[in-house]
Amino acid sequence: MTLFTIPIRHMRAKWLRTLLLLAVFVLGVGSMTGLRQVSTLIGESFEKKLISYGANILVTPKRETLTVSYGGYTLGDVTFDEYWIPLSTARASIDAMPLRSNVAIVAPKMIATARLSGQAVAIVGVDWQEELSLKGYWDVTGTMPVPGSVYEVLAGSVLAAKLNIKPDQTLTFGQDTLHVRGVLHPTGSDDDNVIFASLAFVQNFTGKHDQAAFLEVAALCSGCPIEDIVAQLQSALPGTEVRALRQVAESRMYAVHFAQNLAFYISLVILVTACAMIVMSMLSAVNERRKEIGIMRAVGFPRASVFVVFVCEALAIGLLAALLGHLAGCALAGYLLGQLHLDDAASLIFSYGDMFATTGAVGLAAGLAAAFPAWKASLVEPAEALTAI
Repeated sequence: MTLFTIPIRHMRAKWLRTLLLLAVFVLGVGSMTGLRQVSTLIGESFEKKLISYGANILVTPKRETLTVSYGGYTLGDVTFDEYWIPLSTARASIDAMPLRSNVAIVAPKMIATARLSGQAVAIVGVDWQEELSLKGYWDVTGTMPVPGSVYEVLAGSVLAAKLNIKPDQTLTFGQDTLHVRGVLHPTGSDDDNVIFASLAFVQNFTGKHDQAAFLEVAALCSGCPIEDIVAQLQSALPGTEVRALRQVAESRMYAVHFAQNLAFYISLVILVTACAMIVMSMLSAVNERRKEIGIMRAVGFPRASVFVVFVCEALAIGLLAALLGHLAGCALAGYLLGQLHLDDAASLIFSYGDMFATTGAVGLAAGLAAAFPAWKASLVEPAEALTAI
C-alpha cells in the first residue's frame, strides 16, 4: 500500500460519493467549457454581423481649405484643389496591411451632382457588393440592385417622395438611362436624400476613373485595438485622413465583450461551487476516516503523507472530471451553436492545447480546494486511533 493506492482504494470503497462528486465536477467543467467556447464564437459571429450596420472607420483625402469672409459677408470654406483617393492603389495598399484580416469591408464612394426634373440631386456611386454587405439594415420597396450592375439605382425615401420616383421607373442622367430597382425605406440618415448608383457609372459620369471621394471601412476590433487598424490604414494610405468612428466601434465592442464577460463570470461561479463541493466532501471524509488516519499516523506515516493522500484523492477526481467535462463541453457548444443557428457562421475547433490547459487548471483548483481538509487530516494524532481501537 502506497500513498497513491490509498486514495484509489478509498474512492472504490466510497464509489457512490465518488460518482456524485465526479458528476458535479463534470457538469461544472462541461458548462464552463461550453459557455467559454460559445461566448467566444458568438462574439466573433456577433461582430461579423454588426459590420452590416455600418462602417466604423472613415478614410477621406486630405484637403486644404480656407474660410473666406470680407466686409462682414462670409463666403464659406473654399477648397484650393480637388482631392481624390486612387482606388486601385488604395485597395492594394490595404491588402498589404499586417492587420488586413481585421478589415472586413472597404466600401468606396464617389459623389456627383446633377439635375433631375429640374431638381438638383446628389448621386452616390457605390460598389454594390461591398455596400449591400455594409448596409444590411437597408430595406426597400422593390428589389436591391444586382452586384456588378452599372445602370441600376436605389432612391432614398425623402428624395423619392419629393420627385415621385417609383420602383421600375427609368431616370435620365446626361446620355445614360438608369433603372430604379427600388426605393429605400426611411433610415433617418443621409441615405434618405440621395440616389445610389454603381461606382463605375458615377466615375464615368464625373470623368474620375478609378477614383473615390472617400472610403467607409468596417473593421473587426475584437482581435486588436481599433487604434492599431487606424494607424496601419494611415500608414498604408498617405495623403488621407483616417478617422475611427469611436462611438460606433466602442458600442459594438461593448456588446461583444458583454456576452463574453457574462459567460466568464457564470463559469467562475460554477467553478467556485464545484470547489466548495470538494471542500465539503473532503471535510466529511476527514471526520469519517479519523480512525484510519490515526492508524496511518500510528504505523509511521508522517503528517505530510496524510496531507498528500487527501490532496491526491481530490486531484484525481479533478483531473478525470476536467477531461470528461471538457469533452462534454465541446459537444454542448456544438449543440448550442446549432440551436442558435450559428453553426454556419461560427465553426467550432477542438484544441488539444485547450483540453490540457483546462484539465491542468481544474485539477489544480481541485487540489487547492482539498488543501484545507487535508491539512486538518494531517493534524489527527495517533492516540485517537488507539483510543478508537
